[in-house]
Amino acid sequence: MAKHILIVDDDDLLRRSLAFNLQQAGFEVNTAARAEDALKMVAITTPDLVILDIGLPGMDGLDALRELKGQLEVPVIFLTARRRELDEVVGLELGADDYVTKPFDVDVLIARIKAVLRRGTKTSKLSPEQPSLNVGDIIIDPKAHSVSVAGAEISLAPREFDLLHTFATNPDHIITVEDLLARVWGAEYIGQPQVVYVHIRWLREKIETIPAQPERILTVRGKGYKFVPREIN
Repeated sequence: MAKHILIVDDDDLLRRSLAFNLQQAGFEVNTAARAEDALKMVAITTPDLVILDIGLPGMDGLDALRELKGQLEVPVIFLTARRRELDEVVGLELGADDYVTKPFDVDVLIARIKAVLRRGTKTSKLSPEQPSLNVGDIIIDPKAHSVSVAGAEISLAPREFDLLHTFATNPDHIITVEDLLARVWGAEYIGQPQVVYVHIRWLREKIETIPAQPERILTVRGKGYKFVPREIN
């Protein structure tokens, strides 16, 4: 069955062109020019994925994302102007699954759509058959999708979980942003470092005592990041 995509953008030409291209790629497509209309549509039929422009008239994309995530679990890809990097970060923090900057290549967007649909909203890339991993005071159990830090269990989203596992399997080694993108998100995300920066910040907030002064996930300026295990006291 074809996946159902909802496009929300007030640019008539872009909306029609993108809808045509996605239909040609085998998707079922509906469109809306305003966030208010889109919210009414998803209340009737839940799409498999929403493509949402940030700069909408009336309710903007950020407010629409809050409403969408409050109503149902559906992956969202933001469309954003390149000059609005702050919106990209805020969008990811609010729960957007990805963003694509305008102008964009349709083939790139389709690859991103397929990547988001593949991984789903709750699916980790790790095999549940992988053994538990003990690194310093952190225990990671892929089978239970659980993590404990210094004896306290914490809740991680799928990408955060995969990111921490990647670090924990390479302790005391510098890992570049490009390598993290390839390992955790996939080749479709190469060249999009902001995704890594945001998730590193989220992960630090959950596993560091003082996130602004990290002791486990260290930034190696000009090179990448290094995970330093903290021994159990």
